[in-house]
Amino acid sequence: MSTPNGFSQHLGTCVTQGTEGGAVQDLHAKKAGKAAKKEADGNGVLTFEDPSNTGTALSQTLKLLPGELKANVKIKSITPRPPRKPRLERAASLDEKSWRRWRRFKTSQESLTDPNETSSSNGSLQEASLSPPVRSRASPCQQCCQQNSLQSSPDASEASPVGKSRGSTSDLGKRASEISSAFGGLLRGKAFAGGRPRLSQIMPARPLPPLELNVASHTLRTANRIDSDCMDYRHYSQHKFGRVSSSLSDSRLHGNGMVCDSCSTDSMKSTFSLLTPIRSKDVRSRSYLEGSLLASGALLGAEELSRYFPDRNIGIFVATWNMQGQKELPVNLDDFLLPTDPDYAQDMYVIGVQEGCPDRREWEIRLQETLGPHYVMLYSAAHGVLYMSVFIRRDLIWFCSEVEYATVTTRIVSQIKTKGALGISFTFFGTSFLFITSHFTSGDSKVNERKLDYNKTIQTLTLPKNVPDTNPYRSSSSDVTTRFDEVFWFGDFNFRLNKDRETVDSILNQNPQTDVSKLLAYDQLTSEMSRGSIFKGFQEADIHFRPSYKFDIGKDSYDTTSKQRTPSYTDRVVYRSRYRDDIHAVKYSSCPVIRTSDHRPVFALFRVKVRPGRDNIPLAAGQFDRELYLIGIKRRITRELQKRQEQKDQKSSSICSIS
Repeated sequence: MSTPNGFSQHLGTCVTQGTEGGAVQDLHAKKAGKAAKKEADGNGVLTFEDPSNTGTALSQTLKLLPGELKANVKIKSITPRPPRKPRLERAASLDEKSWRRWRRFKTSQESLTDPNETSSSNGSLQEASLSPPVRSRASPCQQCCQQNSLQSSPDASEASPVGKSRGSTSDLGKRASEISSAFGGLLRGKAFAGGRPRLSQIMPARPLPPLELNVASHTLRTANRIDSDCMDYRHYSQHKFGRVSSSLSDSRLHGNGMVCDSCSTDSMKSTFSLLTPIRSKDVRSRSYLEGSLLASGALLGAEELSRYFPDRNIGIFVATWNMQGQKELPVNLDDFLLPTDPDYAQDMYVIGVQEGCPDRREWEIRLQETLGPHYVMLYSAAHGVLYMSVFIRRDLIWFCSEVEYATVTTRIVSQIKTKGALGISFTFFGTSFLFITSHFTSGDSKVNERKLDYNKTIQTLTLPKNVPDTNPYRSSSSDVTTRFDEVFWFGDFNFRLNKDRETVDSILNQNPQTDVSKLLAYDQLTSEMSRGSIFKGFQEADIHFRPSYKFDIGKDSYDTTSKQRTPSYTDRVVYRSRYRDDIHAVKYSSCPVIRTSDHRPVFALFRVKVRPGRDNIPLAAGQFDRELYLIGIKRRITRELQKRQEQKDQKSSSICSIS
C-alpha cells in the first residue's frame, strides 16, 4: 500500500517535534521532511535517505502503528545525492517581493476552496473552510502539526484507543497517539476521495482573527505614488494659491460608499489607473452633446468639476505683447510663458499680440512648441495684426463650450486694422469667460481718444452669440463686459506717464529695485480708472515692474533716439467679475529678457473660481487644432535632439595646445 508524500513529511515533522523540543523544531522538521520520499512503483515502500538520523525516531513511532502498516513498511537505504547547484535569479525589488508574498497568500486562499481538488502541495489540507486565512511566516507543515496537536479527527479518535490518551503527561505519547489515530483513519479509507489521500477536516482551536480589510499591497499603492519632485505640491499650492491637485485624492468615492478606507481607494484607483471609475448606469444615461439638465449628472456638473478642481479654482495665464511687426521671433519663449515663480504651470494660457509678426502661423507653432504636449490650442483668432491664442490643458477640452469671437475697428478707415479690439468668449463648466485684447490710439495727450476706443469696444463687441448667458438678469445690452462672469482685458492701451523724461529717468535711476509707486502717481490709466471714466468695474493688480515701453530694440535701455519718448506703462492687464472675490491675482510682471521689440511682454497669473454648469449649451466636444499640435511637438522633439547632439559633440571634441 502506498503512502502519500505529504503525509510522510507530516509524519517526520511531528516525530521530530515531539523528540527534540521547541528550540530546534524547525531544523529537525526540515531534515525529517527531506529524509522521507515516496516510491512511485505502488509497493507502499517508505525510503529514508539518512537512516542513521531518523531510524530511532521512526522505530519509536512504528511501535504505535497498527500491525498491517508494519507489514507493508520496510526500510531501504539509498546513496545520498549531491546537492543541487544553486539557481541564479535576478534580485527582486521590495515591490516585487511584496507582490510575490501577496500572490502566495491569494494562491493559498484559492487552494483551500478548490472544488476540483487539483492542488498538490495543499491537497492534504483542502477542505471547505469558512474561516478567513491568516498571514503567517510559519511553514505549512508547522501549522499542520500545531493544529493536529490541538484537535484530532473524530473518526481517528474512535478507531484508536491510544488517541484518547490526550491527558497523558508525556508529550511524545500525545503526539504519537494523534498521528497513529489519523493514520488509522486513512487506512480505513475515511479520508480518501478519488484515489487521493487527504487528511480529515482540521478545525482551529479558537476563532481566527478577522481578515484585514486593507489587502492592497505596497506594489499597488505605488501606482499612485507621487514623484519626489512634487511631494510638496499639496502644501505649496495651499499656501500659495489655495489650490490642491485633483489627482491626489478623490473624497467623492468615500462619500458614495464605494470604498471603506484610503488603502482600498489606492487599490481601486490603481486598477482603474488614475481615473475615477464610471458606473455602467451613468454611461447609459449621460450624453456629452445633449446631456442632463441636472447639475449632479451632467458632464459640466458638480461631480466632474470637483474631480478635476476640488477647490473649484483654475489657474489662468494672461499675457499681452506689442511685437512691433518684427519678423524675427525670440529664440526662447520659456521665460515668457513659463516663469519660474510659481513652480507650477497654469491650466489655461491666453496670449494677445498687437502689431503681430507677418507669419501668424509660425507664432502659434512657437507657442505650442513652448507649452509642449500637455496643452492644446483651443482657439485662435485675428483682426488685422491683432492676434489672440487660447491654450488649455488637453484634459480640460471636453468641458468647454463652443468658442466664439468678435472684432471691433476703432480707426476711421475700417480697412486699416492696426487699432481696434478682438474678443474671444466661451463657457468653462458653468462659468463664462471673455478675453479682449486691444490696441488703443497712441499719443501722449490723446487720453480722450483712448476712452472713445474703450466705449466703442464695449458697445460694439457682439458676444455671446449662440452660447447662452449664464446670468442674463445681470447683463446689459450696452456693455459686453456685463454679459460674462469673468472678463480679462489686456493689450497696448497706450496710456502714458504725465511727466517729462528727465524726471522719470531720475526716479528709475535711483535704484533698480525702486518703488514704482512714484511713477504710478503720474500714470494716466490709474487716474482715469479712479475717476470711473474707463474700465468701469475693473481692477488691476499692483505693479512692481519697470515701464514696458519704450526700449531700444535688443537693449535694456529706454528710447535713445531723437524723440526721447518717456518710459510708460502702456501694456496692461485688467479684470472684472460678476461675483466678489472670484478672481485672485497671483503675479503681475513683465519679461525683460525678450528684447526683439520696443515693448516688453507683460503677463499676469490668476486663480479664478469656477462654478458647475449644465449640459444645455453647445459644447466644443474636444475640438482643438490637431495639426498645430503635431507640428509643435515635432519641433520640440527636433530641438531636444539637436541640443543633445551639440552636447555630445562638445564633449567628444578636444583642443590641443602646443607650447
